[in-house]
Amino acid sequence: MKLTCLSTSGSGGGRGSYHSPASHLLELEGLHFLLDCPIDLSALAAFAPVPLTGDAGGLIRAVPRYWSPAAAAATKAGGVDAVLVSSATGMLGLPFLTRLPGFANTKIYVTEVAARIGKLMMGELVEMHREFIRYYGPDTDGLPKWMEGGKLNEFLSMLQKLVTQDEGKDLTSLMPLYSQGNIEECMQKIQPVKYGEEVCFNAIFMLKASSSGLELGSSVWTIEGPRASITNLPSSVFVSAHALDFDYSSLKENDVVLFSDLSSLNNMDEDNDKLDDHAMNETDSSLHPHSVLRDDYADMDEKIPFLCNNDDITEEIERISYICSCIVDAIKSGGSVLIPIGRLGAILLLLELISETLHSSSIKVPIFMISETAEEIIAFTNALPEWLCKSRQEKLFSGEALFGHVELLKEGKLFLFPHLHSKGLLATWKEPCIVFCPHWSLRLGPAVHLLRRWHADKRCLLVLEQGIDAELTLKHFMPLAIQVLECSFLSGVRAAKIDTLLGVLNPKSVMLPDGLKSRYSVKERPWSFLYYSKGKTIELPNLQEDFEVHLASDIAHGLKPRKLNETTAVARLRTKLLVSGGQYQLAVAGKLSDQSKRHLLHREAVDPDRLLPALRVQGMVCSFAADDKSAAGERSIVITSPRDALVKITSDKTVIYCDDERTSKHIYDALSSVCNGI
Repeated sequence: MKLTCLSTSGSGGGRGSYHSPASHLLELEGLHFLLDCPIDLSALAAFAPVPLTGDAGGLIRAVPRYWSPAAAAATKAGGVDAVLVSSATGMLGLPFLTRLPGFANTKIYVTEVAARIGKLMMGELVEMHREFIRYYGPDTDGLPKWMEGGKLNEFLSMLQKLVTQDEGKDLTSLMPLYSQGNIEECMQKIQPVKYGEEVCFNAIFMLKASSSGLELGSSVWTIEGPRASITNLPSSVFVSAHALDFDYSSLKENDVVLFSDLSSLNNMDEDNDKLDDHAMNETDSSLHPHSVLRDDYADMDEKIPFLCNNDDITEEIERISYICSCIVDAIKSGGSVLIPIGRLGAILLLLELISETLHSSSIKVPIFMISETAEEIIAFTNALPEWLCKSRQEKLFSGEALFGHVELLKEGKLFLFPHLHSKGLLATWKEPCIVFCPHWSLRLGPAVHLLRRWHADKRCLLVLEQGIDAELTLKHFMPLAIQVLECSFLSGVRAAKIDTLLGVLNPKSVMLPDGLKSRYSVKERPWSFLYYSKGKTIELPNLQEDFEVHLASDIAHGLKPRKLNETTAVARLRTKLLVSGGQYQLAVAGKLSDQSKRHLLHREAVDPDRLLPALRVQGMVCSFAADDKSAAGERSIVITSPRDALVKITSDKTVIYCDDERTSKHIYDALSSVCNGI
């Protein structure tokens, strides 16, 4: 088993962010699996949005290029056999791959919901990108002028911070964005799955997706092969306010856990402080009963409440409530609010809490969603109850709407439009207002135009997600008077819970990002650790050299075993080895040959004292050699009639020297009479 980490970071959330999850290339039994294929939009910050208004402020004035480390690495590797996608954002780089001839037979597995959301996101990105093409003209496949010669150096310092923050990332590998046709071609290669559905790949592996809790349709993939079972654990949330909770119970006892949730690296300092508090006195009776640093891993089921408590979701609601209070303050002052956040779950929760906050404050302002995908996404979220958390499912049975935006639409408080120039928007438009729109990079989409409208108004509010380079992102809109609120959202398993989670899963080996190495270097664990870093290949020794082979029942009933000793019986059979459902099987190999006409297979050493009379029974004139070396463990029998021959016998082998075929057959028959054969 070999693992190569292709990417660990991206813009919009720091290392292993929501918008650019980690990606790996996994080699198992000679097959190559690509685990997620995101697109890195970090380079967008170096490009000036269009249309240009005055000085570009040192930003690149050209059609943007995009970077997908996973797609570039898979292309360089010559292709992959399958792609396992864990989230909608994890599939945004797929059209870079599937448009190439070498990936015609590559299979792509992703949940039904993530596939649908991912397609909408890709289509919206292409549509927003067209604004650059309309302004600058079509992009070319060759190097653009800004990447030639000395001009590249002018932008290198700016790009290096964003694009080359990972060692080995090549600026020349920035690619033109794919087309709508590439997206359609990509979707034809996708095999959608449901949670818990087992899929057999290449007859060797069983693949299964389980809920990760992070987002609608997001998943944890399990790969079960003949010699090992592997879990790819991406960003996950134990208890979600909208998506189905993290189904960690289905991952227990898998051999290997590939921990790809790099969101914990973003809050390490905060979590390490909590860990230090726990670790100060492990024998203290006041220590939390579910402390992650206890050595006793036998009571892991008792620690599940520590993993699945509501603390994380409570903090998430508190953060969103604070955002809502800031929104209300801005509205009361007469300002509008721009929310270019790209997280579907956060948007759904914000809509609910904003509605409640405005109602309690007796404030009436319109809420707009301006996006190519707005209508379809809003309708879609009300049609997939089985993918939602239990509290949302209970609303369905009680006759309530699954999400609060349903009532907002009915009451005429929420308006959906695909574009700023959409018919009916001007008639409905009223300020102050609250606007949800793409793109969080502030380089694409309606957010660019609305920020230009409001950037100089100190009463207005811009809500950004932490992790992006705010200084560079807002550089084009200077001077800036608008209030800016940077906020964070729950993005995965907290570092303080990782150890407990691994204890519950109970793997044999864990692959962790190198950034977490110090977190686990202090104490021994029941599992072994390997640490990965971007661009490097690590090899995990086979956890099981041997593997089970299942024998078809019809063959088993036809066996005629021969007893060799008190504990062993051996039967000879002719079969072919098949692989089905991740298991090796022995099946009938065509028509069976005549058992009486085939040579026997013998085991154990030959007894010379029994072989000599057996040869004489065959009519041969023979005797032990005059220089017999019985003391040295070697015996020789000399045959003089009917033809000359010699049989040398040692403890581990018997060699027959004879150039006459008939005599050789008689010697073999004599050997068969004194040996155990099958």
